[in-house]
Amino acid sequence: MGTTDYTLYLVTDRNLMSCDTVEESVRQAAEGGVTVVQLREKQATSREFYEQAVRVKAVTDAYGIPLIINDRVDIAMAVDAAGVHLGQKDMPCSIARRILGPDKIIGVSAALPEEALQAKADGASYLGVGAVFQTGTKQDTRPVTKERLAQIRAAVDLPIVIIGGVKQSNVLEFAGMGINGAAVVSAIVAQPDIKKAAEEMRRILQKF
Repeated sequence: MGTTDYTLYLVTDRNLMSCDTVEESVRQAAEGGVTVVQLREKQATSREFYEQAVRVKAVTDAYGIPLIINDRVDIAMAVDAAGVHLGQKDMPCSIARRILGPDKIIGVSAALPEEALQAKADGASYLGVGAVFQTGTKQDTRPVTKERLAQIRAAVDLPIVIIGGVKQSNVLEFAGMGINGAAVVSAIVAQPDIKKAAEEMRRILQKF
């Protein structure tokens, strides 16, 4: 799974999206060129999350895009998703790796070089590093300065996806820092034209 393209990493948010269903927001974003989709459902019951994951995976499969499930290793296994993304308060990466086996993608949120090193030791596939800008979509984020990001980049050779308030207007601030992609939420799903927003973001990220 070393060939995953993390360039434009979409994180879903049902409370922000400009269309009726999560799978429709994913379909439009896929049309616009997102390369990875993470399904994040913080309020859903297990049944709702599972059923939503099935619907979204039908879309990501149709476009050949890996689906990452936020936090829930069981849901990722239930729908045979490409992998899972874990925060520092979620299941430890080492345990998730043991459960999921060697071939699944496991992303880990990291805001410090030591967290990045631990994630690498635990078998993480990539890092989600942030919040690089202030964000309204998550409350418990920790700020990551460019200096800190450079320390994390120097500490590990894992792919790094920046996250947190990333928009078309600010993402180029991180060009030339060895970043592998940018994770976006509202900059895509909250826009009136989701496909166009994704296309614009992808075009900017090609400059990396």
